Amino acid sequence: MSDTIEARPDMIGGVPTPPLAVLPKPERLFAQRADRFERLAEGSNLSPYLLFLAALCRVQARLCADLPAPEAPAGDRLALARASRMPPLDRRALVDDAGLAATLDALLERAREIGMPAEARLALDALRAATPEDRRWLLSNVMDDLIPADSAAPHLFVAAAVQAHMAGLAATLDADQLVPIRTGVCPVCGGKPAASVVTGVMGAEGARYAACACCQTLWNEVRVKCLSCGSTKGIAFQAVNDGSGDAQVKAETCDECESWVKQMAQNRNPALEAVADDVASLGLDALMQGGKWRRAGFNPFLIGY
Repeated sequence: MSDTIEARPDMIGGVPTPPLAVLPKPERLFAQRADRFERLAEGSNLSPYLLFLAALCRVQARLCADLPAPEAPAGDRLALARASRMPPLDRRALVDDAGLAATLDALLERAREIGMPAEARLALDALRAATPEDRRWLLSNVMDDLIPADSAAPHLFVAAAVQAHMAGLAATLDADQLVPIRTGVCPVCGGKPAASVVTGVMGAEGARYAACACCQTLWNEVRVKCLSCGSTKGIAFQAVNDGSGDAQVKAETCDECESWVKQMAQNRNPALEAVADDVASLGLDALMQGGKWRRAGFNPFLIGY
């Protein structure tokens, strides 16, 4: 994710304080992600899938531009969330939201225009004909960050609609009114991170931001800290040997809870994008399979891989 991170003017020990959260600019975010998927597809063994996701991101960007902007949560809901240190967007309640249903309908219609594998086409056609109860089951799984591997294809389209709608909702908020929830939890919607990035933005160099897989918000986290259990003990990094001696995408592992989440050196390569580069670095997932660590990062575009 490549929304701009700006350091706050207030200082701690003479160092600018990075903001807690960076809210998405949905149309720009999905368009930039599409560009990144296309760039990553060049010469990649995953090229067909990456190009499919690029086209799907273009659909997301157009939806964010064309559909009515979601209504911001009510003021009393925002005040309660802040006082109770809860996410202001209630994902479970939004499963039955009419705006989300309209976004899903629009995405399923527009996605017919893009090229895709036969399995994805069958899933798309089935989704367009699905009952409200079946769609609600799919939406609930996506909102819970729990997608069965044997039904990854229909969930992928539903997740794309959820991302577009939730990013639009997140964009209505005031980042200054957000409060931390707990380590590894999005302060906007309570979602899990797809990955984290270490930014090189002037004034916030070296700050780490987790990237929400649901509402696309970036939120600040301690640089060396497990995003699953919050431990700072037993943290190490694993990477695919790319010949450089210092890979830009690494798995941050935690021996306390035996989990891992990808961390990306955006300070060394500003083109890195949390969701797109998570998919493109599938070789790292292959490296980690069979080890003692479980993947704690969530990316609906990687289910089944």
